[in-house]
Amino acid sequence: MTSRRARRGAATLVLCLSLVAALAATGCSPIGGPVHRSAAADGPGQGGERESRDAPSVVMFLGDSYTVGDGRPQPEATYASATARLLGWQVIVGGRSGTGFVVRGGGQQAFLALFESQLGWRPAPDMLIVSGGHNDFRVAAPQVAAAAHVILERARQRWPGTHIVLMGPIWGTGTPSRGATAVRDALKNLAGQLGVPFVDPIGEQWITGDSLTGVGNARRYIKRDRIHPTPEGHRYLATRLAGDLQRMGLAQPVRKK
Repeated sequence: MTSRRARRGAATLVLCLSLVAALAATGCSPIGGPVHRSAAADGPGQGGERESRDAPSVVMFLGDSYTVGDGRPQPEATYASATARLLGWQVIVGGRSGTGFVVRGGGQQAFLALFESQLGWRPAPDMLIVSGGHNDFRVAAPQVAAAAHVILERARQRWPGTHIVLMGPIWGTGTPSRGATAVRDALKNLAGQLGVPFVDPIGEQWITGDSLTGVGNARRYIKRDRIHPTPEGHRYLATRLAGDLQRMGLAQPVRKK
């Protein structure tokens, strides 16, 4: 009698275990609802990739007053933060007003030192956007490109899987100086040599006309100083940058593992 009950109990246990296995294989649970699999169980290119894409992209900016603000507005209201809001990123804005790849601006640090002190020690982001050159327009263009090269290579070494974008000078009128155009050309050539995507506000004529004469879009987007964007101007610049990044396939960057 006892032996018969033991055999019956063992058979029932085997049947239950088989049923549980079959339900799990179909993605169902005997207690209702789908079975939640771990990213490790899914293997490469499945769970881990979905998990990283579901989280907001982490994007860092390094730049001058266009990027961090000139006091009014503050960093949270500049085109960098506005771009992050448009595209749903988690953003970290670094840099300093008046600085550049070479120019330190009122005794401040240039971009390389600012990168190290503000950004480089952080965990790797999905993308780094380095935006500058406006304040370097009086510096020899090859010198600016050489300094930019050091920064881009430093970022690549520090964060091998991070996407890097180089953004040329933003100019407050539709007629940039020769120096600014030369710096833009040098940075664009550098980006081509390194295989880094390049955003060209001057070449794409993001700003047209002049705020003083009331011609072009500068009358709405640039302050009377003919340099810095208005709050509306920052939001406009964000739409232009977001459009370029979408065309480059970098609107939702994911760091390469």
